[in-house]
Amino acid sequence: MWCKTCNIETNEDYCPICNTKTIEDIPAKIYWCPDCRIPIIQDETQANKGICPVCNTKIKYMSADLRPVFPEERLLIEILLEKKPNQFIKSSVWASNSRYYIDGKSFILPSKLFNKINVDDVIKKIDKYMEQNNYIFFDKYIERFIKANILRLNALKEEAFLFIKNVSSKYKIENIVLSFSGGKDSTVTSDIVIKALSNPRLVHIFGDTTLEFPFTQDYVSRYRKAHMMSIFKIAKNREQDFYNVCSDIGPPARMMRWCCSMFKTGPITRIINNLYRNQQILTFYGVRKSESVSRSKYNRVENNAESVKIQQQTVASPIFFWKDIDIWLYIFSEKIDFNDAYRLGYDRVGCWCCPNNTQRAQFLSKIYMPEQSKKWRDFLIDFARKIGKPDPEVYVDTGKWKARQGGNGLVSANDVKIKFTNCTTEDNAKIYKLVKPFDDELIGMFTPLGKISRDLGQKILNEILILDVKTNVPIISIQPFGEEKYEYAVKIKTMNVADHEKLQRMIQYQVRKFNACRKCLKCESLCKAGAISIIAGTYNIDSNKCIRCKMCVTAKYLEGGCMMDKYLRTK
Repeated sequence: MWCKTCNIETNEDYCPICNTKTIEDIPAKIYWCPDCRIPIIQDETQANKGICPVCNTKIKYMSADLRPVFPEERLLIEILLEKKPNQFIKSSVWASNSRYYIDGKSFILPSKLFNKINVDDVIKKIDKYMEQNNYIFFDKYIERFIKANILRLNALKEEAFLFIKNVSSKYKIENIVLSFSGGKDSTVTSDIVIKALSNPRLVHIFGDTTLEFPFTQDYVSRYRKAHMMSIFKIAKNREQDFYNVCSDIGPPARMMRWCCSMFKTGPITRIINNLYRNQQILTFYGVRKSESVSRSKYNRVENNAESVKIQQQTVASPIFFWKDIDIWLYIFSEKIDFNDAYRLGYDRVGCWCCPNNTQRAQFLSKIYMPEQSKKWRDFLIDFARKIGKPDPEVYVDTGKWKARQGGNGLVSANDVKIKFTNCTTEDNAKIYKLVKPFDDELIGMFTPLGKISRDLGQKILNEILILDVKTNVPIISIQPFGEEKYEYAVKIKTMNVADHEKLQRMIQYQVRKFNACRKCLKCESLCKAGAISIIAGTYNIDSNKCIRCKMCVTAKYLEGGCMMDKYLRTK
């Protein structure tokens, strides 16, 4: 809930400071003016509700939200509908998901159409008729659209400015960061924060996932040139190849998007740790409540350890309550450059092959990114064969690969299965199977559980002891072990503790991590002390930084103690 008077977030129905009734947001609806041929944004508190503020014509309800259809996408729609190319060049065209509005009249573009259309023919027609296409009438409608919704725009800007100034007041300016993705939401967020704080030197962090649209890379380059005073950092995982990881653990799916940790959150964490070490920072995100069900559950200001992906930061979103159409209203009115992918019809510009992309987005990529699209489809079909799907082409083309769960059919799935035998000669001792030789990497993984002592153990057995951090009493014994059942093994014994089962469960988390680690970087992001790092392909925990909070060995924060357990678990 939000208090507009004090500009603070609260969980109460009434503001604890001024006792004003709080609001979640002010519900706004989109109406259509038949005379001006533009959408009008109005909320329940607005004066002259139901009347166009430009021509005083009665307006009618249109949609909960809208986005503009640029001339490039409009031409594509004409081709798909087998209309005369540029037939609607003088029309006002808008869209909401698969529903399009041409001069206020709606129709749905069925998703099955995308599987029937010959992509090569579409590409030829676009090339043939694009020169005749233009922005003359589009620009006129946009100019009218801005004029009709100027009060809405001013209210959004005023509220966002107050929010930004209030949230930022608790932080040093050098500890304020802009998360920049190259999408419209982060573009507006960056622009409005820079203006609210009157500071063009703010730190921007761009997460280059290596799966960005070429249009995004072009736009990021333009943005950097236009914001020369900004500190612009690029976070990129240069140690992993997306296709190689997909071959190993399977492509990301809707419920298993390992790519986010490995190629986005993890690299961004590294940049933040390098810049700020243990300092708490404020990051402005372009998150909006209306984007998805999951995002509707976020708070506008978030610093809860269970919600924030990078523990070192508090995240805030000035545009949290904005609609899609509000974003475009701001972009058009402020004359902001934006990602050209939106002109082509993409409504989101994250990773171009994301499993959350719609069929329409996939179809657009076949047109505008044909080589990359073919390579990805060929890979998915090969993967489907590899895991034993009898109809790989159908499995891929119908999108069933997006619903994939676990590591069924993958050799790597064995790495997350904890295999052990109980020691017959010692109590509370287990012999764990390893997939590679016992080494210092495994020993280092026990740092969160206590202090590592290489001197107190029995040297003839190569025993390492883990000591309680407060009492220096040994609680864990680790030693390499020869076991007939396993090629590589380690014997781990717990001692001097009240709950052996609980400690062995944490030990199992670390053994699984050692066996299954794919350097996904999730642990780096999770560690609020910045103690975990992947260096030269090796998992490291800095004992001088580790505060033994045990977040990295607790299922509450990491399912099964390791994200690979979620991605590779089999039924």
